[in-house]
Amino acid sequence: MNDKPQLPAELDAPAGVAELWAALRPLTAARIGLPRTGASLATPALLDFRLAHARARDAVGAALDAGALQAGLSLLLAQPALVCRSAAPDRRTYLMRPDLGRQLDAGSLALLQASPSRGGLAVVFADGLSAQATQRHALPVLEALLPLLQAQGWALAPVVVLHHGRVAAGDGVARALQAEAVLVLIGERPGLSSPDSLGAYITWAPGAATSDADRNCVSNIRPQGLAPQAAAAKIAWLLNQMRVQQRSGVALKDQMNQPVQVPAE
Repeated sequence: MNDKPQLPAELDAPAGVAELWAALRPLTAARIGLPRTGASLATPALLDFRLAHARARDAVGAALDAGALQAGLSLLLAQPALVCRSAAPDRRTYLMRPDLGRQLDAGSLALLQASPSRGGLAVVFADGLSAQATQRHALPVLEALLPLLQAQGWALAPVVVLHHGRVAAGDGVARALQAEAVLVLIGERPGLSSPDSLGAYITWAPGAATSDADRNCVSNIRPQGLAPQAAAAKIAWLLNQMRVQQRSGVALKDQMNQPVQVPAE
Protein backbone atom coordinates (compact mmCIF):
# COMPACT_ATOMS: atom_id res chain seq x y z
CA MET A 1 0.00 0.00 0.00
CA ASN A 2 1.38 3.41 -0.96
CA ASP A 3 0.89 5.97 1.88
CA LYS A 4 2.79 8.75 0.10
CA PRO A 5 0.60 11.88 -0.31
CA GLN A 6 -0.55 12.28 -3.89
CA LEU A 7 -0.26 15.59 -5.68
CA PRO A 8 -3.03 16.69 -8.03
CA ALA A 9 -2.46 15.31 -11.50
CA GLU A 10 -1.52 18.68 -12.95
CA LEU A 11 1.22 19.09 -10.28
CA ASP A 12 2.51 15.53 -10.35
CA ALA A 13 5.36 16.47 -12.67
CA PRO A 14 8.34 18.47 -11.31
CA ALA A 15 7.43 21.38 -13.56
CA GLY A 16 3.99 21.54 -11.95
CA VAL A 17 5.48 21.63 -8.45
CA ALA A 18 7.83 24.42 -9.50
CA GLU A 19 4.88 26.40 -10.84
CA LEU A 20 3.02 25.95 -7.55
CA TRP A 21 5.91 27.34 -5.49
CA ALA A 22 6.46 30.15 -7.98
CA ALA A 23 2.85 31.23 -7.44
CA LEU A 24 3.14 31.09 -3.64
CA ARG A 25 6.50 32.82 -3.11
CA PRO A 26 5.27 36.38 -3.85
CA LEU A 27 2.71 35.99 -1.03
CA THR A 28 5.26 35.74 1.78
CA ALA A 29 8.74 36.87 2.76
CA ALA A 30 9.41 33.40 4.17
CA ARG A 31 11.74 31.09 2.28
CA ILE A 32 9.43 28.42 0.93
CA GLY A 33 9.89 25.85 -1.80
CA LEU A 34 13.55 26.68 -2.27
CA PRO A 35 15.09 25.11 -5.37
CA ARG A 36 17.57 22.30 -4.81
CA THR A 37 20.33 20.57 -6.65
CA GLY A 38 20.23 17.02 -5.37
CA ALA A 39 20.15 17.22 -1.55
CA SER A 40 21.60 20.74 -1.43
CA LEU A 41 20.14 24.19 -1.87
CA ALA A 42 20.66 25.75 -5.25
CA THR A 43 23.44 28.33 -5.30
CA PRO A 44 21.23 31.47 -5.72
CA ALA A 45 19.03 30.44 -2.76
CA LEU A 46 22.07 29.72 -0.60
CA LEU A 47 23.71 33.04 -1.45
CA ASP A 48 20.47 34.89 -0.72
CA PHE A 49 20.30 33.20 2.71
CA ARG A 50 23.89 34.12 3.50
CA LEU A 51 23.28 37.73 2.47
CA ALA A 52 20.22 37.94 4.73
CA HIS A 53 22.19 36.43 7.61
CA ALA A 54 25.00 38.94 7.10
CA ARG A 55 22.51 41.83 7.09
CA ALA A 56 21.00 40.60 10.35
CA ARG A 57 24.45 40.36 11.96
CA ASP A 58 25.35 43.85 10.72
CA ALA A 59 22.12 45.23 12.17
CA VAL A 60 22.97 43.87 15.63
CA GLY A 61 26.40 45.50 15.59
CA ALA A 62 25.48 48.82 13.97
CA ALA A 63 25.83 52.07 15.93
CA LEU A 64 23.05 54.59 16.48
CA ASP A 65 23.52 58.00 14.82
CA ALA A 66 22.20 60.13 17.66
CA GLY A 67 23.08 63.37 15.87
CA ALA A 68 20.84 62.56 12.92
CA LEU A 69 17.97 61.65 15.23
CA GLN A 70 18.45 64.86 17.22
CA ALA A 71 18.31 66.88 14.01
CA GLY A 72 15.10 65.14 12.96
CA LEU A 73 13.55 65.59 16.39
CA SER A 74 14.37 69.31 16.39
CA LEU A 75 12.10 69.70 13.36
CA LEU A 76 9.23 67.94 15.16
CA LEU A 77 9.47 69.24 18.70
CA ALA A 78 9.72 72.56 20.47
CA GLN A 79 12.30 71.21 22.91
CA PRO A 80 15.66 69.54 22.31
CA ALA A 81 16.14 65.79 22.68
CA LEU A 82 18.45 64.47 25.37
CA VAL A 83 21.16 61.97 24.44
CA CYS A 84 21.74 59.38 27.15
CA ARG A 85 23.58 56.11 27.64
CA SER A 86 22.93 52.91 29.46
CA ALA A 87 25.40 51.43 31.93
CA ALA A 88 26.88 49.33 29.09
CA PRO A 89 30.02 51.22 27.98
CA ASP A 90 30.20 49.73 24.47
CA ARG A 91 28.31 47.54 22.02
CA ARG A 92 30.14 44.35 22.91
CA THR A 93 29.40 44.75 26.60
CA TYR A 94 25.80 45.63 25.80
CA LEU A 95 25.31 42.37 23.90
CA MET A 96 27.01 40.27 26.60
CA ARG A 97 25.48 42.02 29.64
CA PRO A 98 21.74 42.60 29.16
CA ASP A 99 21.47 43.77 32.77
CA LEU A 100 23.66 46.81 32.05
CA GLY A 101 21.50 47.76 29.07
CA ARG A 102 18.51 48.02 31.42
CA GLN A 103 20.17 50.69 33.58
CA LEU A 104 21.15 54.30 32.92
CA ASP A 105 24.68 55.44 33.58
CA ALA A 106 25.22 58.03 36.31
CA GLY A 107 25.74 60.96 33.94
CA SER A 108 22.54 60.26 32.03
CA LEU A 109 20.52 59.92 35.22
CA ALA A 110 21.82 63.27 36.45
CA LEU A 111 21.01 64.89 33.08
CA LEU A 112 17.42 63.68 33.21
CA GLN A 113 16.90 64.65 36.83
CA ALA A 114 18.11 68.17 36.04
CA SER A 115 15.66 68.62 33.18
CA PRO A 116 13.20 71.45 33.89
CA SER A 117 10.56 69.77 31.71
CA ARG A 118 9.01 66.66 33.23
CA GLY A 119 5.77 64.74 33.66
CA GLY A 120 3.36 63.51 30.99
CA LEU A 121 4.66 60.93 28.51
CA ALA A 122 8.33 60.01 28.23
CA VAL A 123 9.46 58.85 24.77
CA VAL A 124 12.71 56.94 24.33
CA PHE A 125 14.49 56.13 21.07
CA ALA A 126 16.77 53.16 21.84
CA ASP A 127 19.02 51.21 19.50
CA GLY A 128 18.16 47.82 21.00
CA LEU A 129 19.28 44.99 18.74
CA SER A 130 18.84 46.93 15.49
CA ALA A 131 19.94 50.55 15.38
CA GLN A 132 18.82 50.53 11.73
CA ALA A 133 15.21 50.09 12.80
CA THR A 134 15.32 53.05 15.19
CA GLN A 135 17.20 55.18 12.69
CA ARG A 136 14.72 54.52 9.89
CA HIS A 137 11.33 54.20 11.56
CA ALA A 138 11.23 55.88 15.00
CA LEU A 139 10.88 59.43 13.64
CA PRO A 140 8.03 58.55 11.23
CA VAL A 141 6.18 56.82 14.08
CA LEU A 142 6.56 59.82 16.39
CA GLU A 143 5.58 62.23 13.61
CA ALA A 144 2.35 60.30 13.05
CA LEU A 145 1.78 59.98 16.81
CA LEU A 146 2.19 63.63 17.83
CA PRO A 147 -1.18 64.95 16.58
CA LEU A 148 -2.93 61.98 18.20
CA LEU A 149 -1.23 62.70 21.52
CA GLN A 150 -2.16 66.36 21.24
CA ALA A 151 -5.79 65.43 20.65
CA GLN A 152 -5.71 63.28 23.79
CA GLY A 153 -4.17 66.08 25.86
CA TRP A 154 -0.82 64.42 26.55
CA ALA A 155 2.13 66.55 27.63
CA LEU A 156 5.46 65.35 26.29
CA ALA A 157 8.58 65.06 28.42
CA PRO A 158 11.93 65.57 26.65
CA VAL A 159 12.51 62.81 24.11
CA VAL A 160 15.53 60.67 25.02
CA VAL A 161 17.88 59.12 22.46
CA LEU A 162 19.47 56.19 24.30
CA HIS A 163 22.68 54.41 23.32
CA HIS A 164 22.98 50.69 24.15
CA GLY A 165 19.51 50.64 25.69
CA ARG A 166 17.08 47.82 26.38
CA VAL A 167 13.36 48.19 27.00
CA ALA A 168 13.59 48.33 30.80
CA ALA A 169 15.94 51.34 30.63
CA GLY A 170 12.85 53.33 29.73
CA ASP A 171 11.54 52.75 33.26
CA GLY A 172 14.51 54.65 34.68
CA VAL A 173 13.98 57.44 32.16
CA ALA A 174 10.33 57.77 33.17
CA ARG A 175 11.11 57.83 36.88
CA ALA A 176 13.84 60.45 36.42
CA LEU A 177 11.44 62.63 34.40
CA GLN A 178 8.50 61.90 36.72
CA ALA A 179 6.47 60.75 33.71
CA GLU A 180 3.08 59.06 33.93
CA ALA A 181 3.93 56.61 31.16
CA VAL A 182 6.82 55.70 28.90
CA LEU A 183 6.99 54.75 25.23
CA VAL A 184 10.19 53.00 24.15
CA LEU A 185 10.76 52.79 20.39
CA ILE A 186 13.49 50.20 20.01
CA GLY A 187 15.11 48.04 17.35
CA GLU A 188 13.90 44.45 17.58
CA ARG A 189 16.05 41.35 17.18
CA PRO A 190 16.73 41.12 13.42
CA GLY A 191 15.20 38.30 11.41
CA LEU A 192 16.40 36.90 8.12
CA SER A 193 13.70 38.86 6.29
CA SER A 194 13.46 41.88 8.62
CA PRO A 195 16.74 43.38 9.88
CA ASP A 196 15.05 46.75 10.54
CA SER A 197 11.92 45.89 12.53
CA LEU A 198 10.97 48.45 15.19
CA GLY A 199 9.12 47.63 18.40
CA ALA A 200 7.07 50.00 20.60
CA TYR A 201 6.88 49.12 24.30
CA ILE A 202 4.42 51.13 26.39
CA THR A 203 4.28 51.08 30.19
CA TRP A 204 1.99 52.88 32.58
CA ALA A 205 3.48 54.26 35.83
CA PRO A 206 6.78 52.35 35.60
CA GLY A 207 8.52 51.74 38.91
CA ALA A 208 11.39 49.78 40.36
CA ALA A 209 9.31 46.58 40.43
CA THR A 210 7.97 46.90 36.86
CA SER A 211 8.34 43.72 34.79
CA ASP A 212 7.75 42.81 31.15
CA ALA A 213 4.25 41.65 32.12
CA ASP A 214 3.43 45.31 32.82
CA ARG A 215 4.13 46.41 29.23
CA ASN A 216 2.13 46.48 26.02
CA CYS A 217 4.01 45.90 22.78
CA VAL A 218 3.38 46.90 19.17
CA SER A 219 5.90 45.05 17.01
CA ASN A 220 7.14 44.65 13.43
CA ILE A 221 6.86 48.35 12.65
CA ARG A 222 8.34 48.89 9.19
CA PRO A 223 6.98 49.54 5.68
CA GLN A 224 6.80 45.80 4.90
CA GLY A 225 5.09 45.08 8.23
CA LEU A 226 2.98 47.47 10.32
CA ALA A 227 3.14 50.93 8.74
CA PRO A 228 4.17 53.84 11.02
CA GLN A 229 0.73 55.48 10.74
CA ALA A 230 -1.04 52.27 11.79
CA ALA A 231 1.45 51.76 14.61
CA ALA A 232 0.89 55.32 15.83
CA ALA A 233 -2.88 54.79 15.92
CA LYS A 234 -2.43 51.60 17.96
CA ILE A 235 0.02 53.27 20.35
CA ALA A 236 -2.30 56.25 20.88
CA TRP A 237 -5.24 53.94 21.60
CA LEU A 238 -3.22 51.98 24.15
CA LEU A 239 -1.94 55.14 25.84
CA ASN A 240 -5.44 56.52 26.14
CA GLN A 241 -6.73 53.27 27.64
CA MET A 242 -3.80 53.16 30.07
CA ARG A 243 -4.71 56.60 31.37
CA VAL A 244 -8.40 55.70 31.61
CA GLN A 245 -7.85 52.31 33.27
CA GLN A 246 -4.67 53.24 35.18
CA ARG A 247 -2.91 50.04 34.11
CA SER A 248 -0.93 48.41 31.32
CA GLY A 249 0.51 45.05 30.28
CA VAL A 250 -1.44 41.82 30.74
CA ALA A 251 -4.09 43.74 32.69
CA LEU A 252 -4.91 45.84 29.59
CA LYS A 253 -6.37 43.96 26.65
CA ASP A 254 -6.01 45.28 23.13
CA GLN A 255 -9.61 45.73 21.98
CA MET A 256 -8.98 48.55 19.54
CA ASN A 257 -10.45 46.74 16.53
CA GLN A 258 -13.29 44.99 18.31
CA PRO A 259 -16.85 46.14 17.53
CA VAL A 260 -18.49 48.48 20.01
CA GLN A 261 -21.14 46.77 22.13
CA VAL A 262 -24.37 48.78 22.13
CA PRO A 263 -26.39 48.24 25.35
CA ALA A 264 -29.83 46.77 24.83
CA GLU A 265 -32.69 49.17 25.52
